[in-house]
Order: sequence, then structure tokens, then C-alpha cells
Amino acid sequence: MAVLAKRLSEDPSIDHRLCVTAQHREMLDQVLTLFDVKPDFDLNVMSHGQDLTDVTVKVLTGMRDLFKHEWRPDLVLVHGDTSTCFVTALAAFYEGIEIGHVEAGLRTGNLQSPFPEEANRVLVSKLANYHFAPTDLNVKNLLNEGVAIENIVKTGNTVIDSLLYISKSLTEFSEKTSQTRLADLVKNNDKYVLITGHRRENFGDGFIQICEAIHHLALANPSMHFVYPVHLNPNVQQPVQHLLGDLSNIHLIAPLEYQDFVVAMKHCYLILTDSGGVQEEAPSLGKPVLVMRDTTERPEAVSSGTVRLVGANKEKIIHGVQELIDDSAMFNTMSKAHNPYGDGSSVLKIINFIKIK
Repeated sequence: MAVLAKRLSEDPSIDHRLCVTAQHREMLDQVLTLFDVKPDFDLNVMSHGQDLTDVTVKVLTGMRDLFKHEWRPDLVLVHGDTSTCFVTALAAFYEGIEIGHVEAGLRTGNLQSPFPEEANRVLVSKLANYHFAPTDLNVKNLLNEGVAIENIVKTGNTVIDSLLYISKSLTEFSEKTSQTRLADLVKNNDKYVLITGHRRENFGDGFIQICEAIHHLALANPSMHFVYPVHLNPNVQQPVQHLLGDLSNIHLIAPLEYQDFVVAMKHCYLILTDSGGVQEEAPSLGKPVLVMRDTTERPEAVSSGTVRLVGANKEKIIHGVQELIDDSAMFNTMSKAHNPYGDGSSVLKIINFIKIK
């Protein structure tokens, strides 16, 4: 949402305020600094050991108090499928404020996968007045659920706007990351697989299988490096550190700031991930993506050939990565496939629609 927030603040015809909940404090602050975006309201809900209920209650009461006592807008824009997105929409609904859902219409059809994101986005669609859908399939999903066509706008995804906006000026790692092994790999033109894994549904056996697959691949491909910025969640840290800490071509590093992650994507060979957004970003940079999930709310990328699903399954991960290492034709096909998520004009389409309404 960073570029959308910037463009709204620059438009004199729109009175715009930015509220953050800080559900993920460290990651949020990095992005705010990178895009030079300053929130008007900060709920600061993050606390150690909180669960989904804690987040829900804090955001709901925080947004209620904001709407009642600090600022009441005509329209609230929420993004995606986080708990913050759903609960903010609920708070606006309770106050009779119109809601615009950015990144609307994504579906897997299974409320448990991903959890709780699928439920969050379905619930937001029931509350929203306006739906900014990235793709034709997202529009179709909303129409099938009874959303009126005049309240849906196909925009592409704002994540592409943000990626293209920031990648133009990003060619090097930040000072902090420039002194790390990752920077050395890029400097030496070493091939590496970039890995991200943090999904709740993969906790337990799923992460064990993921780690065992990476360990196998590292042994089988000693000249290929595997770079894993490890999420701070203990459910991720424990199996990753235990199973992947003993090989010289596996590099377990601290989570990367957004700018460093963009640079890391630019230079990697391929990406192994369970993230949603990476499935959209990486194709814009010409990088094949293997997704460690059984389902995806972004099937367009699978259909276009930029993304393949391998699940949190040891054998499928090994086969998928090894095939892209060994088969240059397969690699070239995936890396050159069309990105179905837009061309960087999503923000403009959203703002133009808001002005009409």
C-alpha cells in the first residue's frame, strides 16, 4: 500500500490519512522508512506472545476509538488478507463507513488454507462496498459470490506498483547487508536459491519436510548456494537452525529489510517460498517461483507458467528445484513467462475510481 498512500497524500482533491496497526512492527517500520511514508495514526498493537484473538481485539477497539474520537473518513481502504485488514473493515462497518478492499477476490476455496488469510479475505468481501481486484479471475470470484459488477474494478496488484517504484532506485544492498555473506555471493556472481518460509499451516511436520528437502538439495548441488532469511517466529527458527545449520552452502541469515529483499530477488537463480506476495513480485523480475503450499489464491501465476506448487513436501520440493537447476529450457520458460498481476498502474486506477465515487 506504500505507493498508494504516497499518491493519495499528494492529491489535493483527497483528504487522506494513513493508519498503521503495527501488527508486524519491525517489518512495517522498515517499509515506512524506505518509501518515506509517515503514518498519521499508529495503533502499535504488537506485543510478545500475542495470538490472533489478541490482535483482533486490539485492532477492533483501536479502530473504533479512532473513528469515534479522532477522525471519521468517508471511505476506509484496507488491503489483502491480514487480520488487520478484516478487523479494520469490521470496525468501519460497525461505524457505517464505506470500505474499499484493495487486492480483493483472491480465493483458494478452503477456509483452512491458508489460515487465517482465506477466511479474512472472504469476510472482508462480505463487508466491502468497493472491490479492487488484481485479475480477471479475482473479478470472476467476486461476481460468483454476488458482488455487483459496478462495485468491482480490475486494477492489477499494487504490490507491482511498489516493486517497480522501489526497484528502479535499488541496485545495491543496504550498508548493513553489504557486509554479509549474501552480498559476497552477489559480488562473486555465485548462483543461489532464495528461500522464504513462515506460513502458519507449515508449522511442525511441514517445516521439517521443507528443511530436509533443502538439506538434500544443498548436498546434491555443492556449487549452488541456498540463502534463507529466517523468520523470527520460534516455530520457524527451531527446525531451520536444527536441520540446516551444518552445511557451508546453506546461509541462514536474519530477516531482510524490503529493499535488501528486492535486491536479493534481482540476483537470485530461483525462489522457493510459501509467501503470497512473492508469487506476484518475482515474475516481474524474471525469477521462477516454487511455492511450498498445496493451494494458492494466486492460480493465475501457475496458469501463466511463472509459478509451480510443490507443497510442504520433501520429494516434490527436491524434484522441483532440481529440475530447474538441471533443465535450462524449463528454467527459461518459467523465467520469461508473462506476469498476470499488472504493469504498475494499479494505484492510478484505484485513485481514479475513488474520485468518481
